[in-house]
Amino acid sequence: MNVAVLGAGYAGLMLARRLERSLPSSADIVVVNDRPDHLVQHELHRVVRRPALADRITVDLDDVLDRAEVRVARVTDVDHEAGVAHLDDEAGETTLDYDVGAVCLGAETAYYDLPGIEEHSIPLKRLPDAARIRKEFLDLGSRDRAVVGGAGLSGVQVAGELAALADEEALGCEVTLLEQADAVAPNFDADFQTAVRDELESCGVVVKTGRTVERATDTAVEFEDREALDYDQLVWTGGLRGPDALGGERPLIPDTLKLGDGTFVVGDAARVTDTDGAAVPASAAAAVREALTVAKSITRIVEDDRDGVFEPRPERFRFDAPGWLVSVGDGAVGQVGPRVVRGAAANALKSTVGATYLSVVGAPSNAVGLVRDEP
Repeated sequence: MNVAVLGAGYAGLMLARRLERSLPSSADIVVVNDRPDHLVQHELHRVVRRPALADRITVDLDDVLDRAEVRVARVTDVDHEAGVAHLDDEAGETTLDYDVGAVCLGAETAYYDLPGIEEHSIPLKRLPDAARIRKEFLDLGSRDRAVVGGAGLSGVQVAGELAALADEEALGCEVTLLEQADAVAPNFDADFQTAVRDELESCGVVVKTGRTVERATDTAVEFEDREALDYDQLVWTGGLRGPDALGGERPLIPDTLKLGDGTFVVGDAARVTDTDGAAVPASAAAAVREALTVAKSITRIVEDDRDGVFEPRPERFRFDAPGWLVSVGDGAVGQVGPRVVRGAAANALKSTVGATYLSVVGAPSNAVGLVRDEP
């Protein structure tokens, strides 16, 4: 039986590693990714201030996968009914047939067709984005302003890094964080939101909530009330859209995580409703947990293939994260259960989360280096 894991982000890598251990040797596993390595996405913001961390947060897939075949290609389309993925690699366009597949392609930055936003802004999804943000930011003068659009966790983290970088380099420029909702980290508890805003403001970030961006020129962001905010650099983290292979959509899928017969969607590529009927947040924590659930379902399908009578019942996903953590410059805000922490306790959590993940996926030397480089 042919099993395809499309994408090697958090969901794809965790799923592939689990399937390597759980599937019988007769099953063939192929992992398709547009790069030969895995990026620890939730640490990407740190590369803006510490470029040397790029090596710590990238992991060669061949080093952490034992039996899966790694194919470096871009997935351009998925026909989940036929069990076919369309690929584009150095040799050109090709197809990959699978019996069971998992779409783990993550999400892309959403610009919502707002005029000028994509043209004039920088996203933060890949290492070259972090390098470009850093380069342009270091060219700012003391009267200049960097604007970060979107105050989800990614926007909060990049704004905090820019403020810390400005302080380290004595740039004197302003960092402003914009959010359409009435609070930063709008999808989280009120106490967590308050603590995050306090942490941002304590490190010098100007926070503006309740501001709906309508468009951008090359010098200003314009709001729905016709007011404008001048900027010298614009970073956009204002939302998510689905991968191109799914037509840019994030399909709504149930707790089985199934898109169709034999095809699952894992991670940010879909909007998931869990067994409690709750919307699952787009996050590394959710992607990893979804991968473990789908690994059980795929293993049942493969092991049951010899019967060929009834497809086994899929595992159902329930999201239950122990808490949340967001980095803000040299500080952090964490929530464990109902308790929100800042200061030393949050920083202690911050120093272990990335390293623990790297250890789990089989990259202990990267984990040690990441901890050593923690400020």
